[in-house]
Amino acid sequence: MGKGYLIDSNAVIDYLSGKLHPKGMNFMHEIVNSIPCISVITQIEVLGYKANQEDYKLLTCFVNDAVVFELSKEVVEKTIRIRKDNKIKTLDAIIAATALATESIIITRNTKDFEKIEGLEAINPYEL
Repeated sequence: MGKGYLIDSNAVIDYLSGKLHPKGMNFMHEIVNSIPCISVITQIEVLGYKANQEDYKLLTCFVNDAVVFELSKEVVEKTIRIRKDNKIKTLDAIIAATALATESIIITRNTKDFEKIEGLEAINPYEL
């Protein structure tokens, strides 16, 4: 079995709102149908997104169905290393560290944010 996937906040919101092109939507359907994985940071960002009641219910259902990776000691240590070695926002560094700790590929619209991090893979569902 290959690497798993860690879905970034922007990819969750774009997928749930149907903004991806058909190839990207099909890719995301496969990931979501096989139990999606997210960082606790994505949980905070997605549920902190200002949405109407119907959209918030959809976001909550998605998060409840997902595996949410918490801030383990390993993730904290990797985040510190990433922040020291790269010019990157703390929240993105935590997501990157979570992906590295779980041996996952990040699914994100913002692959440029993660491209300089050694050993990290990122896929843009808009570019499939």
